[in-house]
Amino acid sequence: MRSLGTRRAALVAGVATTGIIALAGCSAGQVAETAILNTPIAGVNAESADGSVFVRNAQVEYNGIAGYKSGANAPLELSLFNQTEKEVTVSITSAAIKQPQVVSAAQVGFVTEAPPVSAPAVSTSASVSASLEPSAPALPTSTPTPTVTAAQIKIAPLGSAVYQPDDAAKLQLIKLSDDLKPGEKVNLVFSFSNGAADLTIQAPVAVPGTPASRGPAAEGENTEHE
Repeated sequence: MRSLGTRRAALVAGVATTGIIALAGCSAGQVAETAILNTPIAGVNAESADGSVFVRNAQVEYNGIAGYKSGANAPLELSLFNQTEKEVTVSITSAAIKQPQVVSAAQVGFVTEAPPVSAPAVSTSASVSASLEPSAPALPTSTPTPTVTAAQIKIAPLGSAVYQPDDAAKLQLIKLSDDLKPGEKVNLVFSFSNGAADLTIQAPVAVPGTPASRGPAAEGENTEHE
């Protein structure tokens, strides 16, 4: 037979155990909620008004804390999905908008770097005669201007088009209107050949794949005090 003192001790222990379990459950809930709140936000997902075309994960490539300078180009990442059984052409542009921390671009498209143009070849006879005369400075190699093709993307029936920052032919924002830094967005307008209404979204700058490195500790920050 258990004594009264023993029964009281067991009762107190049971209450204490219940309290610990309740606190543990509360703590687990807080950790789960914090994990959800701190999960990095991916690009913007949207779709045309009639649901014929889906836009997924639209975002600007992360370029460090400094971001992009005004007038620079910035690679764009997004995916397009045609939900219809007919080919659809999607045109992407950027329009200025009066909204804080939202910039625009002069154009959205693909940049093709043309090969440099070298000086014309000299004939053999001309080379021999020229060798008898004082040498002249070589003609400079001209640097051609890159070609920009507007973003007009044809998508096959029930097909898709996926663009990544590391593609050979990058989809880019051409000549940003202002500086574009992490936490800011760019205004994009999608037009559709099937008659669907234009779709306007604000694509954010992507979050870095790895956390930024911490700067050196201040003097005495990690010093233990006796």
